[in-house]
Amino acid sequence: MRFIKLTSCFLLSLALLGCSSLERKSAVPAQALSKAQIAGLPSVRYLISTQAGVDALVNDVIQLETSRGRNAFTGDANYLALSGGGDDGAFGAGLLVGWSKQGSRPNFNLVTGISTGALIAPFAYLGKEYDPVLQQVYTTINPKDVYVQRGILSGIFSDGLADSTPLYQLISRYVDANFLKKIAYEYSTNGRWLLIGTTNIDAGLPVIWNMGGIAGIGTPEALELFRRIMLASASIPGAFSPVMFDFLVDSQAFQEMHVDGGASTQVFLYPSSAVSKANELGIKRRNNRQAYIIRNSRLDPRWSETERRTLSVAGRAITQLIQTQGIGDLYRIYNTTQNDKVGFNLAYIGSDFNEPHKEEFDTQYMNALFQYGYNHAVKGYPWSKYPPGFKAAFDSDGEKMMLKSKATK
Repeated sequence: MRFIKLTSCFLLSLALLGCSSLERKSAVPAQALSKAQIAGLPSVRYLISTQAGVDALVNDVIQLETSRGRNAFTGDANYLALSGGGDDGAFGAGLLVGWSKQGSRPNFNLVTGISTGALIAPFAYLGKEYDPVLQQVYTTINPKDVYVQRGILSGIFSDGLADSTPLYQLISRYVDANFLKKIAYEYSTNGRWLLIGTTNIDAGLPVIWNMGGIAGIGTPEALELFRRIMLASASIPGAFSPVMFDFLVDSQAFQEMHVDGGASTQVFLYPSSAVSKANELGIKRRNNRQAYIIRNSRLDPRWSETERRTLSVAGRAITQLIQTQGIGDLYRIYNTTQNDKVGFNLAYIGSDFNEPHKEEFDTQYMNALFQYGYNHAVKGYPWSKYPPGFKAAFDSDGEKMMLKSKATK
């Protein structure tokens, strides 16, 4: 009887779900994705899974550099890629603040962000002036500063189990018109790029947004879009509501539904096909280029006895999927940097960090993780030159251990 009741409730829920879907405008048709534009804000994103999208990105780089005249493509270049990881973003925030304190943190020519990395990226882009903001956000917030939990039924019949309005309000507290002016200046005058990734869940495609270009538009609509892109990149599907963007295609109104960039990739630098396009066009490249990748996660698998329950098994499997996806992303970036003759530098949460994690956005946990990243950075972070599991990584680690052993004798 209990099984019958549960089955009946399940079927009733499905029937109700079918009758209570939330209203939205029609999604941008697949064949019109490249034509879709936000009214008053054209050419602010790149569909990097297409050659046309990559070409648009490269052409914008050329156009921006050309506008800078003799300063174009001069000096060294440093790139920063910030991954997703939820409240593990406290590691990246602590590392950046400690890096500033240590004194060797460069001024990045390119900053990219996904999910929690998208929340860090604009502040990392503007430099150590915003280190106090990173420290405050990643050491003082708690769950109520990020989301409001909906009831079970409310969550099922809505578009997410939680309302992320508090996170939008947190973003808006720091990202204002003056903040955008600073980003616009760095983009147009110094040729520095800030890119944030989201996932167009309708199309199943990653989207990269040119945040410097958006900031340069300078309108209230641009500010609103900037904030909503940050929110979208951190909107975990099913947990938080997706972010809806209005688009026009030949004067017809459509919508795109965007969620966490981590649904597509855990971390990104730039498309490898952009390198091929740049070489094809004979674009001048800076001689010394270094990429710094901060993976806001552990890379070693963590043992955990799993309950023999559907949600427990599924949750554990999803965690493992995200873990392996993140490692695959690091190999992809490593391959791109090697082909493009760019230095590869990787930071991640080590297996020596074991602070208990009671809940998402646990203030005590985030404080400990921030301090962990900070302490490593102020001593001079030992950046890994290879992705995890790479043979040379084992050889390098072994060599370091031998040198350490000799030094202690």
